Amino acid sequence: MATRHLARSIVLQSLYEWDFSGRKRDLVAMVQRNMDEFGPGINEPEFIWKMVDGIVKHLPEVDGIISKSAVEWPFEQISLIDRNVLRIGVYELIFVDKEEVPYKVAINEAIELAKNYGGINSGKFVNGVLGTVFKNLEEVSKEN
Repeated sequence: MATRHLARSIVLQSLYEWDFSGRKRDLVAMVQRNMDEFGPGINEPEFIWKMVDGIVKHLPEVDGIISKSAVEWPFEQISLIDRNVLRIGVYELIFVDKEEVPYKVAINEAIELAKNYGGINSGKFVNGVLGTVFKNLEEVSKEN
């Protein structure tokens, strides 16, 4: 498994666990435990911390973008796995430098996470929502 893909998996596992606990448990401890257990010797631990910190910092905005882009699914009805995969994808599309993570990579990585950890239709769902986010990004870019 590629290092960054493994890093995203650790981020997903940690965010899922945090969300499942009602955000009452210590996210930092969860991330550290998951890094120790699933990613010993991972090359870029700072990538994991940067993603977790960024997603949490921008959580209301990221969740708002997901809600606007998944119009047929109320946010609360999106499964916890899909919701957190989308948080990773939206965060990378909106807030991460495109030189570091190109749009195509952000979308493909999120789809792969959804296929690996989500339900049977998770990959298609994540692809559709992130496709909408990307389309809206392109429209905003054209307007500016």
